Amino acid sequence: MSDGLLTLAVDGLGRPPLALLVDRDDDTRRLYADFLRLAQCDTDEAADGRDALAKALARYPEVIVAETRLPGISGYDLCRLVREDEHIRDTPFVFVTGDAFDADLARARAAGADAVLVKPCPPDDLVAAIARQFQQSRYLRQRVTSLRYQVTGQRQRADAVVGRSLAILARAGLSRERRRAEHGDPPTAPPVLVCPQCNRRLQYVKSYMGAS
Repeated sequence: MSDGLLTLAVDGLGRPPLALLVDRDDDTRRLYADFLRLAQCDTDEAADGRDALAKALARYPEVIVAETRLPGISGYDLCRLVREDEHIRDTPFVFVTGDAFDADLARARAAGADAVLVKPCPPDDLVAAIARQFQQSRYLRQRVTSLRYQVTGQRQRADAVVGRSLAILARAGLSRERRRAEHGDPPTAPPVLVCPQCNRRLQYVKSYMGAS
């Protein structure tokens, strides 16, 4: 809690959670988006159901907040389609709707909504509802666990690469040692040298070639 505002950060996610806001009214989306960003939540927006579905499938948001009445496909159909997709079916889905009749609320829950809020809905009520869904979300727990496995796997792969590199360098060093040998013929003609004691010309006998 900071200055009376809930924080929507999720431990282990490694970034702010993403909320997809779906409403045909630009001002409503902007109001909720500004408030969610203050609660440390990233946002994306869609004005119709088809665009919302495409963004949900592409970006895997941590929560979807939608109106029931949408152009393209309705919020009810959007929720049902989300629940049918294996990758995002467990995404928390919150309706913020102007349809306040009991039949409308029942229809929203039947479509698969996790929470249904009725307009006018203060932004802090929406943030509180999202926070409750994050606490209960099996989807988020799976995402965090998956990210941890990814980090562990990357670390293990990096360690394996370093180990292979060291082994290759070690083998290369041993290989150079094995190639070391005596040579009776000089690789280039040696200079003429004379012994300073007996004044005789020095003769080339052998040299060592290879790694030292």
